[in-house]
Amino acid sequence: MASTRAEEVAELLWELKRASKLAKYSVIAKRAGFSAGANGKAFETAMKTVRRDWPHLQWWRAVNDTLVVDKDSDQAKKLAEALVDLKNGKDNTVTLAAPDELLMEWPELPVAAVQAEPVAVAAK
Repeated sequence: MASTRAEEVAELLWELKRASKLAKYSVIAKRAGFSAGANGKAFETAMKTVRRDWPHLQWWRAVNDTLVVDKDSDQAKKLAEALVDLKNGKDNTVTLAAPDELLMEWPELPVAAVQAEPVAVAAK
């Protein structure tokens, strides 16, 4: 059974596909209601579930916050197939060449209104 986090991430990946965009781990996690964790570890755990339970989703649209991908990884291959411009990096890596054009920007989620407790006024 999929976790709530994975379900939320799956929904957001579907949005990314429809928009032909990518998004950083931390942005997707925040939108899904959780922290990506140290170095994106919590997000990567959710992604393992997404890849297992929803293999048809374009999981590769979620990129780590550094925008660096291993050159020979499945993700680099999928990005190249989608005609995402990648530039060679250091140590057998590639980086998104034009991230501003590719990254999804969701509007900020509304913050729940905090109800103030009534203030007692002392009678004179």
